[in-house]
Amino acid sequence: MRGADRALIVAAALALATTACSSDPVTDVTEEPDDVVAAPEEPAELPPETADEPPAEDGEDARPEEPAPEPLDPLLGLEVEVVADGLSQPVGVAHHGADDRLFVVQRGGLVRAIAPDGTVADEPFLDVRDRITSGSIEQGLLGFAFHPDHPADPRVFAYFSVPGNDNHLVSYEVAPDGSRADTATEERLLVIDKHPERVRHNGGHVRFGPDGYLWVAVGDGAQASVNGQDPSTLLGTILRLDVDRGTPYAIPPDNPFVDGGGAPEVYHYGLRNPWRFTIDPVDGLVYIADVGQETVEEINIVPIEDAGLNFGWPILEGTLTFYGGEPDGELTDPVRELFHEDGHCSITGGEVYRGTAIPEYTGHYFHGDWCRGLMETFRFVDGEVTDVQDLTEDLEVAQPSSFGVDHDGEILIVDWGASALLRIVPVR
Repeated sequence: MRGADRALIVAAALALATTACSSDPVTDVTEEPDDVVAAPEEPAELPPETADEPPAEDGEDARPEEPAPEPLDPLLGLEVEVVADGLSQPVGVAHHGADDRLFVVQRGGLVRAIAPDGTVADEPFLDVRDRITSGSIEQGLLGFAFHPDHPADPRVFAYFSVPGNDNHLVSYEVAPDGSRADTATEERLLVIDKHPERVRHNGGHVRFGPDGYLWVAVGDGAQASVNGQDPSTLLGTILRLDVDRGTPYAIPPDNPFVDGGGAPEVYHYGLRNPWRFTIDPVDGLVYIADVGQETVEEINIVPIEDAGLNFGWPILEGTLTFYGGEPDGELTDPVRELFHEDGHCSITGGEVYRGTAIPEYTGHYFHGDWCRGLMETFRFVDGEVTDVQDLTEDLEVAQPSSFGVDHDGEILIVDWGASALLRIVPVR
C-alpha cells in the first residue's frame, strides 16, 4: 500500500470518528492528532541486495546458487601418499566425525592417534597390551570402531585375542577430553570360544553399518570341518548386534536365527577367515573378502537386507569343491575368485570409493593381497563384476593389511610391510 492511499484512509477514519462523536465537544477534532503519523512513501525500487534476486518459490529460501566446482584436470593415474609412518604391525584404521584425527590399530595392542599433519601421538589412545595375546601373526588386537554417535556416546569397541586363544569383543568409554579410551571401563560383550590349541583364523573386523548395528567378522577358528557349516557356533560368521539396547547387547529383530536354528547373533555363516568387509550405504551392499585355503581367494557381495546366507566353506572353497557334502540349504557363490596360480595368496578386503578427489573411480571397490602387495579395483553393477583394473604398479604397497576411509571419503591403505598409513590420490 502506497503512502498516498494510506493518508486517504487515515483522513476518512478521522472524519468518521468526528461525525460519530460530534456531540462530545472534547472529541470534535478538526486537525490530525500529533500522534498519528502517516506511513512513509515506499521506496521506488528494492534495495541493491535484493533487487536482483528472483522471487522465492513456495517453501524455498531464495539464495544465490553455489558456484560450480572448478573442472578437474584429466586423470593420468593413481598413486599413494604417506599419511603417517613409524607404525608397528598396523591392521586397521578408524575415525569419527567430531575429531580430525585418524586412529590406527596395531596388532600388538595399541591404537595410535594420528594428527592431520601425520604426527603420531606419543601416548596411545588405547592400550590393551596387558590383556591380549599376540603369539600368532593372526592374533592380537584385530578390530576397533567408534560408536556412530561418538562423542555423544563415548564408547569404542575392540576385538582381540586373549591367553587361551579365545577372542573377546569389548567396549570402553573415552575420557571426556577425547585423549584416551579408559580400559578401567571395559565391558565384555562377547567371548568367542575357540579350541585352546588353535591360534589362527580369528577374523576380528568390527564396524557399524548404516542400520546402526555393530557388525563383527569371525574366522572359523582353524576348524573348518567342524564350524563352517554350523550356524549355532559364532565361528566362521558375520555377527550383527544391537549395542544400544539390552545388557550387554540385544539381537536385531530381523537377524535370521532370532527364533532358532542358529545362534541369534549370526547374520551370515559358511566363511573361513573373513579378513575385512565393508558396507556401502549408497548401493546397500555388503562386500566380504574371505581368505582361501589352498587354491582361491574370494569376494562376496550381497544386499545388506539379505540375511542368513551360507557362503559355502568348507563344502566349497570359492566355487570349487573342498570337503564336499550336501549343504543345509542354498549356498551363495562369490562374485569374484582370485586364484593362487595367478599370484594371489591372502586377500585383504577393502572399501568402495565415495570420495570427491577421484570422481572417475566413484563406486569402485579397492582391495589387495597381503602376500605380494597386489592392488586391484572393480565395479559391481547390476549383479556383475565390471571394469576390473590391476593397480599394483601404480599403487606401491608392500603388504596391505587393511583399508579404510578418511574424513573426506578418500581411501586409506594400512601397509603392514611399510609400517605406514597411506592414502590413494590422483595424478593429474
